[in-house]
Amino acid sequence: MAGDYYEILGVSRSADKEELKHSYRKLARKYHPDVNKDPGAEERFKEINRAYEVLSDPENRARYDRFGEAGVGAGAGAGFQDFSDLGGFADIFESFFSGFGGAGGQQPQGRRRGGPVRGDDLRLDLKLDFREAIFGGEKEIRISHLETCTTCSGSGAKPGTQPRGCSTCNGAGQVRRATRTPFGSFTQVSVCPTCNGSGQVIEDKCEVCSGSGQKQEAKKLKITIPPGVDNGTRLRVSNEGDSGQRGGPSGDLYVYLFVNEDAEFQRDGINILSEVKISYLQAILGDRIEVKTVDGSVEVNIAPGTQPNTVITLENRGVPRLGNPVSRGDHLITLIIDIPTRIHADERELLEKLAKIRGDRLSKGGGINEFLGGLFRG
Repeated sequence: MAGDYYEILGVSRSADKEELKHSYRKLARKYHPDVNKDPGAEERFKEINRAYEVLSDPENRARYDRFGEAGVGAGAGAGFQDFSDLGGFADIFESFFSGFGGAGGQQPQGRRRGGPVRGDDLRLDLKLDFREAIFGGEKEIRISHLETCTTCSGSGAKPGTQPRGCSTCNGAGQVRRATRTPFGSFTQVSVCPTCNGSGQVIEDKCEVCSGSGQKQEAKKLKITIPPGVDNGTRLRVSNEGDSGQRGGPSGDLYVYLFVNEDAEFQRDGINILSEVKISYLQAILGDRIEVKTVDGSVEVNIAPGTQPNTVITLENRGVPRLGNPVSRGDHLITLIIDIPTRIHADERELLEKLAKIRGDRLSKGGGINEFLGGLFRG
């Protein structure tokens, strides 16, 4: 091994244990092969490990100071741990920033896993008709969720028996394994493999729920759809998700709403859009017509000389504002003028007379559509 161990770690020969440790951590982070891919980084990392292994041990350090590398022997570092049993560099890195190695070097004990566990939340997608989304109302739905087993009252044990404490973890739900490293003692906490973190072992399982304490049940619910919901609106139904375990609360049910398209109406925010066709005569002469809205049919006035794509606004006939159903949007009606491509001879005669009265002449090759277009252009 070439080089002086003190020089490799970048410390003086009088450096104390803390200085050695600080320098080693810094260099180990920099040259660890999982992080540093430069040529020679791995060899440099091995040198750093070797130097720290020798100098961190008082007896080896004394022999090295007196005899050099020959005093500690080439095989002294053969068994040095390269942290493979700690999960690689990620665990080393975590230890550097979590105070690893100080005051006993133990990680905080995990939370006991045998307590109440909240049930999972569930999602249901629900389709609504256009008018259901606008006006809301009650809706019956059917869900399938986990409920607490009534036979064993959620314990998972056969009636007349009780779960016993897990002997592997003594009811803690976790097991601890201590590992010594150059930084100190490291305690690894993991889920108990025997009880899977519950802290209890069921010897005689409930036959109804097979020891889970829960069973799948279908259920009908009535939910209230508020007026003004739209695609993607999410409703929360408390405590209708899966039941909790070991006395924990149930999760919630989230209902996502999707609105079917309507053949007559479209939605634009809180406004409703629709189109109505009128004849060219109604557009020229004006009229009073009946139109459909989500509230039913209403009469609207067509002014004489109405132009194509004129929009009529029906106030407060739109969508209720979500959370404030008293406030509503508008219904916007676009008027489409239906100009015929063929007309009866009597109609043509009358229209030609009208054209003469207006002082218009039909150009050669022109026709009734050209004339009507002139009327609508003024």
